[in-house]
Amino acid sequence: MSDLRFPIGKCELRSSLSPEGRRKCIDEIAAAPAGIRAAVSGLNQEQMETPYRPGGWTVRQVVHHVPDSHLNSYTRFKLALTEDEPTIRPYREDRWAELADSKTTPIEVSMTLLESLHQRWAILLSSMDPADFQRTLRHPEIGTLTLDAMLDLYSWHGKHHAAHITTLRERQGW
Repeated sequence: MSDLRFPIGKCELRSSLSPEGRRKCIDEIAAAPAGIRAAVSGLNQEQMETPYRPGGWTVRQVVHHVPDSHLNSYTRFKLALTEDEPTIRPYREDRWAELADSKTTPIEVSMTLLESLHQRWAILLSSMDPADFQRTLRHPEIGTLTLDAMLDLYSWHGKHHAAHITTLRERQGW
């Protein structure tokens, strides 16, 4: 693998998805917690403290990052559904990963949070009309994004981080 940062490749955002594409993305978001759970199954504490790549986060930090990120995304979806092109607030995910809760909390806490969050998120996404996915939000660093693009991004994001863990396991022979 040439770039350990992107084990499934970089996300190429699509601003508009077909109904089938949306359904696939919603199903992938619903399945993301199970993918993360499977990726960490059977790992011991020493393995949890192993960076997925040189200079990267530990497995524990990756697991805690996913609900941090997805909570932000879920909130952004709700803002875009209830406001006209809201400007969202970016956050420093690198700094969040260095906080004590990301470095020391047992991963089960974040797994429970992720499972509950994704259950709610999948219900919200499944209730949306096709026109809702064309609603937009403004990211100060990226620009205007449709909810289709956000859906595409976050269906990729869960798989991306699960692959960080599974490719580490493959390289280490775990």
